[in-house]
Amino acid sequence: MKSVFVCICFAFVTVTYAQTSFYTPWIGRSTGKLPALAYGLGEDRLGGAKLGYIDSNIALRVMDTIKGMYLVQLSRFHQAFIEQQYVRPDSINKLKPWYVTGSMSAKGDSATDNIGIIMEEKLPYKSWMEVNPSKIVVDVYGVQSNTNWITQLQTLKEVKNVYYQQVEDDVFRVTIELKHQQHWGYSIGYIGRSLVVKVRRQPQKTDLRNLRIAIDAGHGGTNTGASGIKAKASEKLYTLRFAKALQKHLKLKGVKNIIMTRTEDTTFDNKDRILWLQEQQPDLLISLHLNSSANTSVSGTSTYYKHIGFRPLTTAVLKRMLELKLNEFGNIGSFNFALNSPTDFPNVLVEIAFLSNEADEKKIISPKFHADVATKIHLGLVDWLKALK
Repeated sequence: MKSVFVCICFAFVTVTYAQTSFYTPWIGRSTGKLPALAYGLGEDRLGGAKLGYIDSNIALRVMDTIKGMYLVQLSRFHQAFIEQQYVRPDSINKLKPWYVTGSMSAKGDSATDNIGIIMEEKLPYKSWMEVNPSKIVVDVYGVQSNTNWITQLQTLKEVKNVYYQQVEDDVFRVTIELKHQQHWGYSIGYIGRSLVVKVRRQPQKTDLRNLRIAIDAGHGGTNTGASGIKAKASEKLYTLRFAKALQKHLKLKGVKNIIMTRTEDTTFDNKDRILWLQEQQPDLLISLHLNSSANTSVSGTSTYYKHIGFRPLTTAVLKRMLELKLNEFGNIGSFNFALNSPTDFPNVLVEIAFLSNEADEKKIISPKFHADVATKIHLGLVDWLKALK
């Protein structure tokens, strides 16, 4: 009965989204740089709201094509959209109505705590952070539990508890409770037959001088960004100046391990930045941008995060930035910006001020202001780390 129901559900979805066509469902695999599942067809200048990035080679039931997107059926009651360029046809002509999980393991290595779930097939998933208490939650779609044990070793250092629930007939949920309040990041993807969540640990010494800091100067090269209202200041030029001022200030304060996404006016695609940063494995990322609005009276500074576990970092930085007597534009959450999207490390996007506001632009072009911003961001990082103790 369940397999019959699934087929009916799939047919219903096709009618809902393409009432005038008879689309033949097919099986595809995710491919390309950082394929992402989207909740719907809505979009803005940052793209549609996303469930999150997924691994490559994930099996997807393609039900329809709409506006350059594929509609995929994740499970009986869950659908998502993915850009067509990130799906390739697969040789198999159908998937099972659902698959089953195998055993689970939780163990640590020299760098991370690793939770593995043996799977029959590479199926789509969604993950998110929770706080108070801190948790990582993973939903795997199109699967039923056949997990009868979770092997947990004493090599775990950050993971407190691991457990699972069958929250729907074909949605399997894993909850990972953490020991520390602050999320330090995690990665998720398939290794062989296992879906693996690699959880980063809180550094033994939460002293900024011991951390690996990544600084991102927004835009660059052919991606010019915004332009000033009077002095015509270029965002790509001034983000680099702010980034170098921050690098210089952090070095003076004893931070030895600093990496820069760019040090010149070079083009660096945001997805390539993410992939590069994931390889570098920083302890945290600061991405610097300059804001703009069609309303020239809008001014001020703001910080941004996507994942709730990284919000404390953004609020600490914003509090210090406001000491520069800038207006408050706010602390913005669930922000759909590429460099806020990685779960791998705490990150903060700082929109320093508005190029489209004459008073803000005057500050932006001042070398003294570059140094002042560097000082305040540094103090914000220190405040954030002190709060962890």
